Amino acid sequence: MRILALDVGTKRIGLAYADTNVRIAIPRGMVPVDGNECAEIAKKYRLEKADIIVSGSPRNNSGEETRQTATVHNFIISLQDYFVKHKLEKPRVYFQDESYTSVAAEELLRPDRQARKAGKVDEEAAAIILQDFLERSDLRQIEEEVKNG
Repeated sequence: MRILALDVGTKRIGLAYADTNVRIAIPRGMVPVDGNECAEIAKKYRLEKADIIVSGSPRNNSGEETRQTATVHNFIISLQDYFVKHKLEKPRVYFQDESYTSVAAEELLRPDRQARKAGKVDEEAAAIILQDFLERSDLRQIEEEVKNG
């Protein structure tokens, strides 16, 4: 199964990819939030031949939903609506707690200031979200869900 992961932000959306046969998340760039983000993500989804989307779901320190959680969930609804409107198969979406992923990505990229400026934090955060999903999820069950529609 192929997975496209999103780290949804207000300025950029980080992307990462994985195949469950390998189980290694690979950063795949970012998409600016400029009104064309749904079209760009749909294009990446098709190019990667993804079966599902995994989106980070922000939580506060107590594990509760935040305003950003609602923003992310509303974006995912808009993304799925985009697929339907353009007669594309609506992607199945799973959410993964993204607590501290941006902080971890910044720490990872700390020595490389240029990478931090170029939006690398966003794609690294998406890769961290996806790697966490790969390690914590029941992938067999998800593959069965995808297979059975």
